[in-house]
Amino acid sequence: MLPSVVGALLSTVVLVYVLSNANYTRHKRFIEGARTLRRSIVVVYAVLLVLNLWCATIMPSTLICDGIAVATLVATGSFGFVIAERRIPATTVVERRRVLAVGAHPDDLELACGATLAKLVDTGHEVRGLVMSSGEVGGNESLRPAEAQRGAAFLGLTGLRVHDFPDTKLETVSNDMVRAIEAAIREFEPDVIFTHSAHDQHQDHYAVHQATLRAARAHHSILCFESPSVTREFNPSVFVDIDGYVDVKVEAVLAHRNQAGKPYMTPGRVRGLAAFRGAQAKNVNAEGFEPVRLLGSAIGDL
Repeated sequence: MLPSVVGALLSTVVLVYVLSNANYTRHKRFIEGARTLRRSIVVVYAVLLVLNLWCATIMPSTLICDGIAVATLVATGSFGFVIAERRIPATTVVERRRVLAVGAHPDDLELACGATLAKLVDTGHEVRGLVMSSGEVGGNESLRPAEAQRGAAFLGLTGLRVHDFPDTKLETVSNDMVRAIEAAIREFEPDVIFTHSAHDQHQDHYAVHQATLRAARAHHSILCFESPSVTREFNPSVFVDIDGYVDVKVEAVLAHRNQAGKPYMTPGRVRGLAAFRGAQAKNVNAEGFEPVRLLGSAIGDL
């Protein structure tokens, strides 16, 4: 009976820990396939809990109960091994870079380059974000800035500022955006700047692209990322290996719950684009960028 009680207690502890949203949020950022792994753990330990309770109360043959208790211990060790193997490896770079990412709407950075930003953070670089509007036309303006902050925090950005320039009409405040981006550049002094592409049919994305180029007219390294609204002229020649970070990007995109239901916000679409750019880069998964100009010594280990 004692092994079954121990097995039931162990199963309960694991389930309570895994089902805690706080623990899940903390761990999913660093474990590849965390969502699927969590489901598997819940199913296995729910079954083990029932079986151990059955043994502790009904008390069938000792051999069966001991086998179930041993299975509980084996499952714990096995999942521990899987979690260790799926942990996203991080390497520390010799020289830290500062990266500024500029987007038009609260979900743009996660969709376009979320995996790259997370990888940069994990390798020791400092990343900040700048968003030009609260996205009030495309969603709930009282929710979207907070979702952007959650997404940025999940990726590991050291800061994110969301401006309230008019959604869908950013071209009407071009000079104001230039001043805002200039201020961010003066304060942060980034080594590399990410922003929207010139080959983007969304008027806000194009307006932010132009404003960034004007604000960073004296900057040596600007990379343009891929939004869902880019045209067929988008032609990346710089690729970042994001293998191991696709799940991180998916989770960051899903943080924007106010945009749920839009086709480009689905995990399938995010994974598909990562695989497509990965094939172009002769790799498994990648994010592609168009360089406006790029100084090799500035990009370093990016």
